[in-house]
Amino acid sequence: MTNNNDNSNLKMPSLFLAHGSPMMAIEDSAYTSFLKSLGESLKPKAIVIFSAHFENEITTVSVHDNTYDTIYDFYGFPKEMYQCKYLAKGSSFIGNYVCDRLEENGLNVQKENKRGLDHGSWVLLMKLFPQANVPVVQVSVNPRGDAKLHYEIGKSLRGLGDQGVLVIGSGVTVHNLRTLRWGQDKAEPWAVAFDEFLVENIQSNRLDNLLNWESLAPNARMAVPTPEHFLPLFVALGASASDDISHTKIINRHYEAGTASYLSFNFN
Repeated sequence: MTNNNDNSNLKMPSLFLAHGSPMMAIEDSAYTSFLKSLGESLKPKAIVIFSAHFENEITTVSVHDNTYDTIYDFYGFPKEMYQCKYLAKGSSFIGNYVCDRLEENGLNVQKENKRGLDHGSWVLLMKLFPQANVPVVQVSVNPRGDAKLHYEIGKSLRGLGDQGVLVIGSGVTVHNLRTLRWGQDKAEPWAVAFDEFLVENIQSNRLDNLLNWESLAPNARMAVPTPEHFLPLFVALGASASDDISHTKIINRHYEAGTASYLSFNFN
């Protein structure tokens, strides 16, 4: 991939970021401050983001140069939420390159040029890069696919960071809305145990354990009743710079409402 961007010599990491509540868009918190600082430390030429709220059984890539619409894929929030706009542009060049890399690795891909940015993308990005001046390529996750498939999707994009492209998996590790304990600051032990399984196996470079999380992780079904929020973790994991993931950095870890995890990783 040729590149004339001034940021071409800046290597970008592969990140898994918890996207939390859409309310982050209009609220200030320790986590939004973290995202602001993180964004200020990064100077990507483009962003490729896999959002938990973009689901398709065929990996779908947004390929265009237009300004994205802002999708309000949530209900019952304050009216100012529906006034937020994140007017980032796409990148047909990067989008086509992503498609080529996926297809070269034997993965089924389709392109689209109509869909806006869902809240799994724009809420995070408006805190990371509030000026919306970095081109964005949004990519789907497959809710029927397993961890290994999404790891391979990420692995096929390995090396994008060397070319100044930031890869983000946007999701949540522990995501069970039925278990939330509103107003509770202390994390529930079962949620912490699930996250600890992830941390320990990442830091011990035990990829097989991670890929078999459904049978090995404690409280797996309670933490991940549906997979769409969890799968972006494996995309970001696969897109890391090498097969050795033991040097992964935990860049944020806290819980809200007892069980909502904000565990986030830098895999490079």
